[in-house]
Amino acid sequence: MDLLGSLNERQREAVEHGRGPALVLAGAGSGKTRVIAHRIAYLICNGAARPENILAVTFTNKASDEMRERVHRLLGPERTSEPLISTFHSLCVRVLRREIQALGYKRDFSIYDTDDQKRLVKQLLTEAGKTEGDLSPREALSRISYAKNHSVGPREYPDRFPSDSAEAIAVIYDRYERRLRQANALDFDDLLLRAVEVLGKPKLGAYYSDWYRHILVDEYQDTNRAQYELLRLLTTSHDNLFVVGDEDQSIYKFRGADIRNILNFEKDFPATRILRLEQNYRSTQNILRLAGSVVENNTERKGKTLWTENDTGDVATCHRSESARDEALWVAERIREIQLEEPGRRIAILYRANFVSRNFEDVLRDNGIKYAVIGSVSFFNRMEVKDMLAYLRVLYNPEDDIALLRIINTPTRGIGAATVEALTRRALERSVPLVEAARERAQETDGGARASRPLGKFLDAIDRWSALREVMTLGRLLEEIVRDTGYHAMLEKQETAEEAANRMANIEELMRAAAESEERGETVFEFLDRASLSSELDQYDPDARVVLMTLHSAKGLEFDVVFLTGLEEGLFPHAQSLNSQADLEEERRLCYVGITRARRKLFFSWTPFRRSFGPGAGGITIASRFLKEMPADLVEGLEDETRVYAADAFDSSYRSRPRREEYRRDSEVREQTYDYDVDLFDRRTWTGGRRAAPGTAEAPPSRLMQGMRVRHAQFGDGIILSRERVGNDVKLVITFSRVGRKTLIEKYAKLQAI
Repeated sequence: MDLLGSLNERQREAVEHGRGPALVLAGAGSGKTRVIAHRIAYLICNGAARPENILAVTFTNKASDEMRERVHRLLGPERTSEPLISTFHSLCVRVLRREIQALGYKRDFSIYDTDDQKRLVKQLLTEAGKTEGDLSPREALSRISYAKNHSVGPREYPDRFPSDSAEAIAVIYDRYERRLRQANALDFDDLLLRAVEVLGKPKLGAYYSDWYRHILVDEYQDTNRAQYELLRLLTTSHDNLFVVGDEDQSIYKFRGADIRNILNFEKDFPATRILRLEQNYRSTQNILRLAGSVVENNTERKGKTLWTENDTGDVATCHRSESARDEALWVAERIREIQLEEPGRRIAILYRANFVSRNFEDVLRDNGIKYAVIGSVSFFNRMEVKDMLAYLRVLYNPEDDIALLRIINTPTRGIGAATVEALTRRALERSVPLVEAARERAQETDGGARASRPLGKFLDAIDRWSALREVMTLGRLLEEIVRDTGYHAMLEKQETAEEAANRMANIEELMRAAAESEERGETVFEFLDRASLSSELDQYDPDARVVLMTLHSAKGLEFDVVFLTGLEEGLFPHAQSLNSQADLEEERRLCYVGITRARRKLFFSWTPFRRSFGPGAGGITIASRFLKEMPADLVEGLEDETRVYAADAFDSSYRSRPRREEYRRDSEVREQTYDYDVDLFDRRTWTGGRRAAPGTAEAPPSRLMQGMRVRHAQFGDGIILSRERVGNDVKLVITFSRVGRKTLIEKYAKLQAI
């Protein structure tokens, strides 16, 4: 097979790269997956490497499956061995299942997904006497994950990340780590960290580095420091590291991604060869010009210029709506027109934050337009599926306390909350797994028969199913569990007949998935690992005609038509990014990603009257600075975006008024400070939102409005998220860079606009 004939000149140059490190800067739609797949096949067919000595890693199951299929087609079915093409996390699981005993764990460790982690943290907060008002499980878990991604342990946490709650976080963090270890469990961050720890042992590191002689990495700009360290350890005995990435699409800082990994690649790996893929095969010329005009305002770039042989294409369309509901109606109307003209077109509605989707869903549903939402509950995260997986986890890792707590009284079997609490205390006091504490309690005869009898029956069932593991397939074992527990009867009592049937259908689908896993020769741990590492994007239907998703979820996908919605200061770019140049540049890269998802047509929308922060919140917003960075000749309707709309900002009923006065203002962005000038009112005198009578000398109302940057003597610099009239006062919700969100009364706050 001619592996190079279908490639352009730059792609061929990358595929034919010899030995040593290479950085391929691949712009959006330039064929990066194609290059990696062809390079793998090229290395094998030219005898430069055996298949088993090649490792390719990426970030999602979907991406690794696609790459695996491409390589298989290029090599043909006659190959007896294949390269390892995997996600980072799956690679780490693969290594840890073999080597984790070197760290004192057992090989049958459990993997805690986000839901398991939250359950554990919630339990720890309760034990520590913390309420949701003090510290939420989600916040605590987020901070723990952030610390892990920066290699900061519980002891160092208060000094590295000082805050009012740092000491409390450190205590929960320490207990969280101890519980994971006690349960022989790892969370997602641990998979990377423990794999780095394993490979840091000289003999093991040398073994894997000698085995994987050629390493290829997709989406390198999304790697975090742990993944960087993993790659360093895998290349200690060679320097054949071939990475493909695009610094302009680095948008996962909140997950720990470090853009410095790609910006400093040639410093970290000397003698690096840098190659650029700049020909785009996806979008029209106008779409690429738009994307370039936005991202070129960033400074953290290595630089590339996308071009295409595609046609010029339509200009984009920008629309200002009177409300979020009007925005959704306008989008639905455009979709109707597109579907009437070309029914087969694939359309995406993209937004910065999930809450924006509600109006779109309501309006699309009302108009009979079928749609799919990416980001909803994925198959493996559905209640009934997680229940069945928890039963399996307990059978194969009895020390998994979180899985045991999930099923100990599901379905109800007379084991009440008081019994569970007593068992948990006993397990903690004696530093033993919960199942061991339960067995001790079930055997006691000190008058606690009421509690011990159902507990004993439950443990007997666990023992019976454990014995069946050796003689039954996984699918049959699940059938046995469903029947013995009366799970179907529970669903029929708790749900409608239709919902109960749907949930049972999901359990049957899980049984089929287990059977298929066994047919592929996978172990039960590989099946459970796959379930733990799944995401909502694994359920993405590429044939869906209208899709709603966040901009972060859209990365790696493409659509004929894209609606980029909610382009307002404070929403996109997000308010929390406005105090940091680095964060603002990531928001701009996110805009670039959104634009480059479009193949043929692009729409932008925004509203100055979006109710974003609760029933009483809101205020007037201004158009996103990203719109200002686009050439007016490429966006129809862009000239209107220099307008900002002044209404009765002190009357919460202004949204229902049929007309709003509008005043032109200068909203030029001051690049040096990433600040903007907000002047919502003209020079005339106003009183209570109404123009004062001629001759009066009443002072205009305050100009502190939503989106402004302000300074407080105690709290420092912040951004106004919302303002609300409360009686004779004005309440401001402000996020401060040092202390987070505060609610202040304007006349007492002594704020200075900056």
